[in-house]
Amino acid sequence: MVELEIKDLYVSVEGKEILKGFSLRVRQGEIHALMGPNASGKSTLSHTIMGHPRYKVEKGDILLDGESILKLSPDERARKGLFLAFQYPLEIPGVSLANFLRIAYNNMRQVDKPKDMSAEVVSVFKFKEILKEKLKLLKMDESFANRYINEGFSGGEKKKCEILQMAILRPKIAVLDETDSGLDIDALKTVAKGINTLMGPDMGILFITHYQRVLRYVRPNYVHILLDGRIVKSGKEGLALELEEKGYDWIKKELSIG
Repeated sequence: MVELEIKDLYVSVEGKEILKGFSLRVRQGEIHALMGPNASGKSTLSHTIMGHPRYKVEKGDILLDGESILKLSPDERARKGLFLAFQYPLEIPGVSLANFLRIAYNNMRQVDKPKDMSAEVVSVFKFKEILKEKLKLLKMDESFANRYINEGFSGGEKKKCEILQMAILRPKIAVLDETDSGLDIDALKTVAKGINTLMGPDMGILFITHYQRVLRYVRPNYVHILLDGRIVKSGKEGLALELEEKGYDWIKKELSIG
């Protein structure tokens, strides 16, 4: 069973310390919800996990399947089985979603044969069948795949696009950075249903969110509260319900966090 282990992580951005001793383990087959207010370090964590160069690891380590990934580039981390769904997905005019996903899919299949690009490359025809199957699974119209990546997409469509990428790439550990933000209730239910459809024993999910509402539809095994750059409290699903009732102030007072 593959696990993502974050050990005593300290991260700074442009000289400012954001994460201050963050530790967490996420195993395949588990859903972990990470909740926290603005500026608590949620997006810093997600970008650091995927190796964004702006985020400097001052101390600690990130292990995937027992091996440190700190020296790996973002594409190498993806090939190892990590995936990040962005909070604010970028538009890429001129590049169709179908072509992008086929190239990404074929690249992911070269993990063990990086010098033999013909060994596992899937043809355009075969990939269309794979993509059609995933679109059907997620109840998305087939025309969606022919559009340019996120160009003219609504907020809900952008988030569906991220879930479709996850369905195609089948990561070992997926980090979803506020995938629920900016969605109306119908889009939220659709995205949550997609996540639940894809979730299984071969995938672990770290769901980063502000709000408890998405956890009504995506049921986490564990809930963690992030404040001041570290996890200050962990529990089961009931912890999220308590947060919805009381907000974060009670925890701040309990732990004397300003």
